[in-house]
Amino acid sequence: MSSSQTVIVFGPTGRVGSVVALVAHEEGAQVVLAMRDPSKQIPTLKNISAERVQADLNQPETIKAAVEQSKARRAFIYLAHATRDGMRSSIEALKEAGVESVVFLSSFSVSEDPHTIPPTEFVPYMHAQVEISLDEVFGDNGIVVRPGFFASNMISMKNEILSGEVKFANPDAKLDWIVPSDIGRVCGKLLVHGSDERVIGLVGPQLLSYGDAIAIIARSIGKEVQVIRLEGEEAVQDAMKKSGLPRVVAEWFVANITGPASDISTTPDYASALKNVDVYTGQAPLTFEQWLEEKKDLFLE
Repeated sequence: MSSSQTVIVFGPTGRVGSVVALVAHEEGAQVVLAMRDPSKQIPTLKNISAERVQADLNQPETIKAAVEQSKARRAFIYLAHATRDGMRSSIEALKEAGVESVVFLSSFSVSEDPHTIPPTEFVPYMHAQVEISLDEVFGDNGIVVRPGFFASNMISMKNEILSGEVKFANPDAKLDWIVPSDIGRVCGKLLVHGSDERVIGLVGPQLLSYGDAIAIIARSIGKEVQVIRLEGEEAVQDAMKKSGLPRVVAEWFVANITGPASDISTTPDYASALKNVDVYTGQAPLTFEQWLEEKKDLFLE
């Protein structure tokens, strides 16, 4: 890709999208920020020159207009939950407007052929449907990035941590705690330079149980925290209340976090995904402790 080629980043206000935009800029691309509200401030991007366009991944007509206006040829997208067609219309709008290649932020929960995942597997199914749409519309010019469990998910637990009591369905669940900035760095590189690989898994460099991660945060902020295991319906209700999840998503989450998938290292692509942050960025991924050192203040505010 020439340094003058234009890329469009959807979701640039997010923890991943903002890094995608920054890395694409550093790699020499002309960056366009596609936002529902183009006037919204993005502190981490205040020092880069980037065009802003109004667009919503749930509204294909705005996508087409944004791409035609910006003349972007490469796009970064994420799952738009309000779409009913696996984002098929949105992805077709990208293609019709002139986009030549797409990087899609999927999920490591899609650990098999996306066509085989049933609707009852809610989170992987939703991502799998978009992967299918991307493949059917863009073929080899669509890249799927499947990250594991975000370290930043812990920020939503701040109030419980500060209260000294955290409730969770399975404190023994072993998770990878990948850092959003590492995901963004990989996606930014892929957006600009592409890849021969169509599907790229990403996981953090160390497995930590949920309970151990809570203990690390507690020590870091000088707080004593008790972790309480929840069972069955109580766990589902807790997930719905704390995260605002619909019941079907909460049920999937509890089943997933308490079943075989609670140890992410047992998934087929774990070994290769463990190497990929380094492979695609040339830098080692951040550990949970390193991320916490950067974000510690978020648990004290």
